[in-house]
Amino acid sequence: MGSLPLPEPVTAVGREGLAALLARPERAVVALDFDGTLAEIVSDPERARAHPGAVPALARLAPRLASVAVVTGRPAGAAVRHGGFAGVAGLEHLVVLGHYGAERWDAVTGTVSAPAPHPGVAAVRAELPGVLDRSGNWQGTWVEDKGRAVAVHTRRAADPQAAFGALRDPLTALAQRHGLIVEPGRFVLELRPPGMDKGVALADYVREVDAGAVLYAGDDLGDLAAFAAVEKLRTEGVPGVLVCSGSAEVTVLAERADLVVDGPSGVAGLLTGLADRLA
Repeated sequence: MGSLPLPEPVTAVGREGLAALLARPERAVVALDFDGTLAEIVSDPERARAHPGAVPALARLAPRLASVAVVTGRPAGAAVRHGGFAGVAGLEHLVVLGHYGAERWDAVTGTVSAPAPHPGVAAVRAELPGVLDRSGNWQGTWVEDKGRAVAVHTRRAADPQAAFGALRDPLTALAQRHGLIVEPGRFVLELRPPGMDKGVALADYVREVDAGAVLYAGDDLGDLAAFAAVEKLRTEGVPGVLVCSGSAEVTVLAERADLVVDGPSGVAGLLTGLADRLA
């Protein structure tokens, strides 16, 4: 079987970033969101699993790079479990930046490091059932307790978009009362502490490893901060590639991306193509 073709970015800066990655992979970071990027979006997040082609591709690719990082809103440990990353040959130095960077799992130690939880999360957790009941939109919604954040999913509602719109203001008010922010996503509203996002987490990590190039792939609104971080890194002399794991639910990332692929299967294909090229 021949090598998988490597798709070409449609922008000049994206082509420059990919060329820099291929020229000096040992100084490059490949960073990826989890849900919607490495794993398909499913109605129950506990059933999400990495695409079958993603982990084998990452295991081939990672030893050629400075680092591979998963940057996710999930708890770091949950991403490790659902991704099946632990104990995989080739991924001995994988890093998972969970809760938008508030948590960190390092494969080399197998441990998670994190600060103390924000007290507002416990207060929101206690008040949330009443807010959902008073809004009249509790039916079909589902609350995911992430430990350091709480997410309200509307994907199972009779009209997911209507429920999402109706809940946005009351959940924003609830979050603000307790010093939290609301992070909107694909039929989900996440109430979480401020001050950390995927952009901050990614930029800090790229600087930590002194990367000479970075590729970031994401699919949702929370990934816009990481896109902005790559764009800023470019102005500082670090070439970068922005990859959108495309879907019909969120289109704004595709408009900013250097390369759009077809969901997690397309991301797995891109990673396989990179691994083939660098083999």
